[in-house]
Amino acid sequence: MDVPSLFRTAFTLVRLIAVLFSSFAAIIATILPMYLYYSYSAGELTLVLLLLLAGALLIHGFLTHVLNDYADSMSGTDDKSPGILSGGSRIIQNNLVTAGTLLKIGIISIIVILTAGIVLFFSGYIKIAILLLIGLWSSITYSMPPLRLGYYPLVGEWFSMFPAVFFIGLAGPWIIMESPPLWAYQNALLIALFTQAWVMVHHIPDRFADENASPPKITTVVWMKNKFGDTYSRAPALLYFLLCSLCAFWIFMERPIAGAGAAILSFAAIFIVLRMDVDDNKDVSRKQKKLFLLTAIVGLWSGLFI
Repeated sequence: MDVPSLFRTAFTLVRLIAVLFSSFAAIIATILPMYLYYSYSAGELTLVLLLLLAGALLIHGFLTHVLNDYADSMSGTDDKSPGILSGGSRIIQNNLVTAGTLLKIGIISIIVILTAGIVLFFSGYIKIAILLLIGLWSSITYSMPPLRLGYYPLVGEWFSMFPAVFFIGLAGPWIIMESPPLWAYQNALLIALFTQAWVMVHHIPDRFADENASPPKITTVVWMKNKFGDTYSRAPALLYFLLCSLCAFWIFMERPIAGAGAAILSFAAIFIVLRMDVDDNKDVSRKQKKLFLLTAIVGLWSGLFI
């Protein structure tokens, strides 16, 4: 593989759009207020910002998707996926790289990141080391055996995905301040919930491929479909956006402008999901793009008004 092809393959693997509207949105939501309302030096803030963005790109964009592509290829779900904003990066299916090569890359990456975390911990950079270990936990446990939490309803998003997005959001204030203020916890929680909600929409086109995988990938979407009928495939996203609205109400009690904006965006997201045709994969993908935009807006809005 020549260098341009290698870079194209790596870019496809990273799935930058997913990173932008989850980890990056969470980082901006909590770093932005420190630029606007605090007296920390721009240099210090920018250094932390770049460190967090690079970490999110390395662990979420690269390692998580390496392991997820490998695991979902081995189970067969990506092979059966319609592949519209879902079904992995398709680099295995398009014969750009083999599953075995991805596994080797994943193992080497885990060893490097784990080693870096240990070195940073014993060098006194304990917070950064903890963040790396949380990222590793989320990347490995979501897709890889023996836990493979993403293959079970609820536990995948709450025990693997949620900690990664919440703590990368909280990371900036946690690193720079002695104790993160309430707004930092609120903003990190809000973006983590928005992310979980649009990921549920992301799973809708794959629901039939997921349940026919080996082992079956029983996401929360698949579980709701099997329990209550296919029209309830949208229910997990609706429930998570309802949690977003409750979080917005909590924020409103402390920061009325931020909370009101978050509530409006949460209700707009609920309306989008209700209008979605779950049987039309193209419509689901169009709606998912709108949810991406709402996630970015709520990240900026909550960061502007503290």
